Amino acid sequence: MGNWKIAARAALAFLAFGGITLAAADQVTAKQRSTGCKVGTIKSVSELDDRVAACTLAIDTSRSPAQLALALSYRAQALLNQNKCDLAIEDLNRARDVSPSKKNLAYYDLHLWLSFYWQNCKGDFDRGIAVLNEAAAILPRDPAVYNQRANMYRDKGDFGAAIADINRSIALINNDPYRASAYNNRALILKSMGEYEKSAADFSVAIKLAPKNAKYHANRGDAWRLTGNLERALQDQNRAIELYAGGPGVALGLTLRGETLRYMGDYDSALSNFNQAIRFESDFAPAYAGLGLTFERMGDFERAKSEFRTALSVSENSGRGDISKSARETAEARLAALTSGAPQPKILPVPSRASSATSVPTLAVAAPVVAPAVAKATAAKQGRRAALIIGNSAYKSVAVLENPRRDAQKMAAALRAVGFDDVTMAVDVSRDKMIEALRTFAAAADKADWAVVYYAGHGIEVNGVNYLIPVDAKLASDRDVLFEAMPLDQVMAAIDGAKKLKLVVLDACRDNPFASAIASASPAPVAVSQSGDSTRSTRTRSLGKGLGELKVHGASLVVYAAKHGQTALDGEGENSPFAVAVVQRIATPGVEINKLFRLVRDDVMEATAGRQEPYTYGSLPGREDFFFVNK
Repeated sequence: MGNWKIAARAALAFLAFGGITLAAADQVTAKQRSTGCKVGTIKSVSELDDRVAACTLAIDTSRSPAQLALALSYRAQALLNQNKCDLAIEDLNRARDVSPSKKNLAYYDLHLWLSFYWQNCKGDFDRGIAVLNEAAAILPRDPAVYNQRANMYRDKGDFGAAIADINRSIALINNDPYRASAYNNRALILKSMGEYEKSAADFSVAIKLAPKNAKYHANRGDAWRLTGNLERALQDQNRAIELYAGGPGVALGLTLRGETLRYMGDYDSALSNFNQAIRFESDFAPAYAGLGLTFERMGDFERAKSEFRTALSVSENSGRGDISKSARETAEARLAALTSGAPQPKILPVPSRASSATSVPTLAVAAPVVAPAVAKATAAKQGRRAALIIGNSAYKSVAVLENPRRDAQKMAAALRAVGFDDVTMAVDVSRDKMIEALRTFAAAADKADWAVVYYAGHGIEVNGVNYLIPVDAKLASDRDVLFEAMPLDQVMAAIDGAKKLKLVVLDACRDNPFASAIASASPAPVAVSQSGDSTRSTRTRSLGKGLGELKVHGASLVVYAAKHGQTALDGEGENSPFAVAVVQRIATPGVEINKLFRLVRDDVMEATAGRQEPYTYGSLPGREDFFFVNK
């Protein structure tokens, strides 16, 4: 959860300036006079409107460039909180133009607000980091800039730089409220890295320093959920909602608690939470999507469809950015599935406390049954489809993986059932055998309209490059990856000749014993002294947890079983949750491929209580839709 109010230095600038409250002005209401044009905690949604009104009056009546620059900056802060990005950037640019000095505290604060704009409105992390570098040059020992830059690096996926910056910020802070914010932000970085226990510990430090901050409790609840402890997650979510006290954030808090209750099987309480969220924010798409998912779990498909339609009807401009976009994507995919006529897959209940860090209950799954005439008609319309299926279980240098071989077998059977022309299986392959299989498949892909590679086994990211690991790999150090593993780029090259669709599906994000071996052979990470200076040369080797983020070009999709930086969970049955979801959904008729993998994503989220989120990279040309099974 982003923190728009981290620029604490702006509050000091307000105090030094004396404030721009203009309480004596006749045009300001009593409520707006109490709010004033300033930076500070927002206690209600309506207070944002009052703050904008007060700042507008301050702008209109400012008697000096310094007053005008501050009023514009403070109004921009309120507008950013309202997700009115276009108006906010107008104010920020104007404030920068009229600022009488390029070295003072107010000009420094302006850079922080500009960085929020580039981060939260545009997703341009490099531009935001460049703005923060300018701020650091103005006040090089102010912790706020390193705190915010750490957030930016986290969103960019550069976790090493993020940790270095947040540690520097913590070392420079000398008061508890700011220190709490910094620990909260470090916890968010650790959570993004998949270090959930460490993340919860840092959230606990933040809560100890600022026990009445609702967001810190909500964040720690999310970390507990990701460890598989839904009971502790619910306790923190309950406390967060108490502390929100009906103010900003309560709708999201209620929606997150509703999801936890749904995962726990308490459907009536889940519905109550989603409905409460809607009473606070009537256009909150995630709450409607939550209602739809809950009714779907209850088997009430008609009410589920109604709620999904409502989620889709909410304006895209209603705020909440990516959260609302994700909710609408879920609603669209679920509606497509519910109206397809196909039976909906079963999902087992999730225990309140996970039995292990890497396992969840999974159903036995069988290959789908598709009428031969339907499969033949689909093949005629979609063109020639070829697939290479690789399942690596019998690793020689680390423990055997139980599920990949079985996952590969089920996937091969599923693709044959939906009418694929050419399905090749390769099980427990060495590096040489993997190269041979890819070379052979490249020739088949050149003759195909679709080329699909499914891989189950170990995968790893080193220095920003993703690798699939053959069963004969030893990987004593990161240098060995170059000689013993298979770059994902080589897999992509093998399918490049396909005429229409190139698809790679990777259930390769498991908790990886090779990673710990490589990490122990790598240099120690950067240490940070109390002065904030590094005491050791920067670490040059980068080892990711799971697979790393991917850039995909052309008519290509790459589907990860778990989002970059996460690890995929093992099933307690014969197959992984991801493989179960793909096999159960692949034969849904009339569901376009992007929506189908959205269904897979949501099914895995439900089956794992949100601990594992599959992720799709790439996009397909809009001139043609792709279906595993035509309707």
